[in-house]
Amino acid sequence: MKNIMTVAALSAALCVSTPLLAAEKAADDVSMAQIMELLQAQQREIDALKKQLAQTNKQVVITEQKIEATAETVESVATASESYAKIANWADKTQLGGYAELHYNDKNNSDNEVDAHRFVLFVEHEFTDEVRFFSEVELEHSISGEGQNGEVELEQAYIEWDYANNHSATFGQFLIPVGIMNETHEPDTFYGVERNSVEKNIIPATWWEIGAMLDGELAPGFSYNLAVTSGLESPTSGKDAFLPRKGRQKGSKATAEDLAYTGRLKYSAIAGLELAATLMYQEDITQGMGTDDASALLLETHFAYQTGDFALRALYAMWDIDGDEAEALGRDEQDGWYIEPSYKLTPRLGFFARYSEWDNNAGDSVDTEIEEWDLGLNFWLVENVVFKADWADQKNGEDSFNLGIGWSF
Repeated sequence: MKNIMTVAALSAALCVSTPLLAAEKAADDVSMAQIMELLQAQQREIDALKKQLAQTNKQVVITEQKIEATAETVESVATASESYAKIANWADKTQLGGYAELHYNDKNNSDNEVDAHRFVLFVEHEFTDEVRFFSEVELEHSISGEGQNGEVELEQAYIEWDYANNHSATFGQFLIPVGIMNETHEPDTFYGVERNSVEKNIIPATWWEIGAMLDGELAPGFSYNLAVTSGLESPTSGKDAFLPRKGRQKGSKATAEDLAYTGRLKYSAIAGLELAATLMYQEDITQGMGTDDASALLLETHFAYQTGDFALRALYAMWDIDGDEAEALGRDEQDGWYIEPSYKLTPRLGFFARYSEWDNNAGDSVDTEIEEWDLGLNFWLVENVVFKADWADQKNGEDSFNLGIGWSF
C-alpha cells in the first residue's frame, strides 16, 4: 500500500513538473531568439558604422587632397602675383616711345625718290626718383647691311642722375646741347619735310657723342650745360675734308685722342621765349691725322619765340678751324644762319617760310655760299601725326618739291 502511494505521488509530481519544464524551455527559446535578434541588430549597426567610417575616411582623403591642391594653388597664385607685381612695377617705371618719317623728294637735278627716312624707338626707365635711363635706337633708310642704303644707329644711351635739387649729371651717349633741332627733332615739332640745311650742314644735327655732362638751373628760367665728350674726327683730304657733318664718329669705336668741351647757357624765363648760346672747343678735330693740329671752335646762338598762333625761329652758327690744311681748302671758316616765321591758321594747319644761307667754304675767296628759300605747310591729323609739303629754291644748289608724313608717340 505504501509503495502504491509512492508511485502515485511520483506520478503526481511528474504531472506537475512537466508543464514547468515546458515553460522553462519556452522561456529559453524566447531568450535565444531575442539574443540572436539583438546580435544581428548590433551586427547591422557595426556594418553601418564601418560603411560610414569608410565614407568618412574617403571624405577625409578627398578633403586632404583638396586642401593640398588649394595650398598649391594659393602658392602658385602668390608666386604669380609676385611676378605680376614685379612686371607692373617695371611697367610703371618704364616708358616706350618713338618717331618716324617717310619722305617723297622731287629734285630738279636728280631722280625722284621715296624714302623711309628714319624709324626710331625710345625706352626710358626710372630706377629711383633720382636715377633714370634713356635710350634711342634708329633705323635710317629702311634697310641696313652690306650694300644697303640704311644704317642702324644707337643714338642715345645714358644715365641721368639728379645729384642735387635742380641739378643733374648725365653719363653715356647723348645729344650735344647745341642748336634748336639737335635735341628736339621729332617730325611733329618742326616745319618742313627735311631738317633745315644750316643745322644739318654747319652744326651738324643730329649729333651725339659719348661722355659726361652737368646741367641745371642757375636761376628761374636760366639754365646751363657743361659737357666733356668724344669729338669729331674730320677727314683731311678729299671732298669731305674738314666738313663737320662728315667728322661725326657716332660713338662707334670713336677715336678719343682729343676730347671736345661744350658749354651752353639758355634763357627761357619769358613764356614762349628761348634764347641760347653754345660754345664747343676741340684741340684737334682730325684726332692727330693731319699734318698739324686743327683746333676748332664752334659758336652757335639762336632765338625761338611763340605767341599765340605766330612763331619765329632764328639761328646763327660758325666754325673757326686752325691749320694750313683747312685754310688751303677754304674750310678754316664755315658759317650759316636762317630765319623762319610760321603761322597757324587753325590748330591743325600751319604755314611757314624760311630763308637760309650757309657756306662750308667761307674761308675761300670764291663765292660758294648757298642761299635757300623754303615755303610750305604742315597739317596735323592729330597732335602727334603730321602731313607736310614744301618747296625749296636754292641758289647755287638744287631745287626740290617735297612731301612727308611723320609721327611720334
